[in-house]
Amino acid sequence: MDATAVDPLVGRVLDERYRIESKVAKGGMATVYVGRDKKLDRVVALKVMHPHLAQDEEFVRRFMGEAKAAAALSHPNVVAVYDQGTDGASTYLSMEYLPGRTLRDLLDERGRLPVRDALGIMAPILSALGAAHRAGLIHRDVKPENVLLTRDGQVKVADFGLARAETDSKQTKTGMIIGTVAYMAPEQVIDGRADARSDVYAAGVLLFELLTGRQPHQGDTPLAVAYAHVNDPIPLPSQLVPGIPPRIDALVMAATSKDPAGRPTDAGHFYALLADPNLPLPAPGAPGVPGVPTRQTGEHARRQTGEHASPEGATSVLPQHHSGPRDATSVLHNHTAVLPPGDNRTAVLRPGEEPGGREDVLLLDRIMHFVTGRFVLVTLGVIASMVIGWAVWYQVSGKYDHVPQIIGMSQEDATAKLSDEGIRYEIADQREFSDRAPKGTVAKVTPGEGAKVDPGQTVVLVLSKGLTPVKIPAVAGKPLDEARDALKAFTNITEEKRPSSEPDGMAAGTDPKAGQTHSPDEPLTLFVSSGLAMPDLVGKGKDDAYAQLDTIKNKLGGDLTVNQQEQNDPSKPDGTVLWQDPPKGTVLGPGSTVNLGINKHERCFLGNLNPFCDQPDENGNVLVPILFGRNIHEAKGELERRGFVVAFNPRLNTDRVISLSPNSGTRLPQGSTVTITH
Repeated sequence: MDATAVDPLVGRVLDERYRIESKVAKGGMATVYVGRDKKLDRVVALKVMHPHLAQDEEFVRRFMGEAKAAAALSHPNVVAVYDQGTDGASTYLSMEYLPGRTLRDLLDERGRLPVRDALGIMAPILSALGAAHRAGLIHRDVKPENVLLTRDGQVKVADFGLARAETDSKQTKTGMIIGTVAYMAPEQVIDGRADARSDVYAAGVLLFELLTGRQPHQGDTPLAVAYAHVNDPIPLPSQLVPGIPPRIDALVMAATSKDPAGRPTDAGHFYALLADPNLPLPAPGAPGVPGVPTRQTGEHARRQTGEHASPEGATSVLPQHHSGPRDATSVLHNHTAVLPPGDNRTAVLRPGEEPGGREDVLLLDRIMHFVTGRFVLVTLGVIASMVIGWAVWYQVSGKYDHVPQIIGMSQEDATAKLSDEGIRYEIADQREFSDRAPKGTVAKVTPGEGAKVDPGQTVVLVLSKGLTPVKIPAVAGKPLDEARDALKAFTNITEEKRPSSEPDGMAAGTDPKAGQTHSPDEPLTLFVSSGLAMPDLVGKGKDDAYAQLDTIKNKLGGDLTVNQQEQNDPSKPDGTVLWQDPPKGTVLGPGSTVNLGINKHERCFLGNLNPFCDQPDENGNVLVPILFGRNIHEAKGELERRGFVVAFNPRLNTDRVISLSPNSGTRLPQGSTVTITH
């Protein structure tokens, strides 16, 4: 039967806008559908979070926050995020729909790729990751399944930030780490920490797989693969595919260094090394190495390399690495079940079977038979005695009461009323949201209001933890009266003035933010703009800075002056804002002047994205050049010519530079020691 025919979401319309038309795929976090945006009449991809994750308020908050950050990534090699929202139990993202296939599909078809094709695919992937790293985002789950190949030849990276959202939530609550073990950096396995260099490691593993048709580490379990990433060296690609140039080997080795400090600093740095025009590549269309076919099926490639079966690249959940006994993990096809930390059992479950299977049921059945056979007569005697005793007492007393109307009363008033009527009560430990009981009042009573209460029976009161949460509307940019009217459902609002991106007196947003669910009687802050605030432009590109200032200028009726001064800082990218006056947060009004310091390279130039400058700066510091892949004796000469002392670290005993310490691009005083790892 077609899975889409029974999927309950197919045919639904989310937020009265997105009609779900068909199911595409299901992953560990969400299910992806093809849908149509009724408002803009376009096809979109809808990623709907699994219901059990949507119940975790902290996870949803992080999911939404990361989605907004990912949506801000405007890059041709990033899958665009259009919108996000929650409709009932469905929390979703609306994204760019890209018919095509994944890089995993291509690898399964071809096994491995020629060097030129592999680097051609890696370039847009690293470009996308570099844009994310510059924006402060870490992908955390770089793998072929998250790289889309469109029908018109584009390469797009998907799921920016989503893995990070899930990791942050799970790491906090369970002590587990999330990722795909085949591409997981050692530091992620050891303690769950990740930064841009962790994405570089995963990209290095991905490049290895493109070149060789296999992953560098295999194992019978995800835990074994993760252990190998921490302890075992990654082989040189040329050991598996003869003919791969030594500098490509060195590029993979640098990206997959066990020590994060030995890797390129981020994906932009990795991309710069990849784009080096001196990197020797086979000519387009050149034949492969004799005896090694370049078009292998994925299964054939696995047989050739001895690769073990794995969970097909599924994002896995692993216990954090420690020196004690390893926690057990079991694999259910593409899913991973996790036992609690410290539990060393290995659970093997059949598809669809819940933990505590037939053996537990049989054990429980034996216990029930034992209890029934041994105590049935005693139990019946006790019950009979209780019934007879209760009947005699009831006939003598002949009395019962009814639960009064106490929903919405304070705890003090409700308990006083029950006491006056001689009804016993207790207060439940847990509280509930309510549609009609404000916070702290009685939200629920068991038995319900009007129900008969037998003498001696206890009534249970459940107190309200607030009115049922509703979605906070977006009010930023609205006139203050209009914003107040939009928030009239909320009864505990305070107003706070602060500079913002809105004109003086306009609504500037809320805390909690728009789109989140919030109880109407919980405190909510409405921000009122005290004027247009100077944004933080330092570190941004010139075009981005001027675009933000143009927006402010338009809101001021065009009455804003912007001046710029050019300065040379070779350590920063050309066109970067080095300083601003006034500082961020300063209120700008009509007639205000903004001064910017814009970086303009003079002696230094990029040259194929590699920063390079021979001359000392104004402090006498010299830039460590990029010598990756160069002959170590040539590299020594280049460093000594710039006034550095050279040391060697024979890691692979090659005659090529694998890395420099301190890294290329670092500025050091002349006479400093630079170590060549080779």
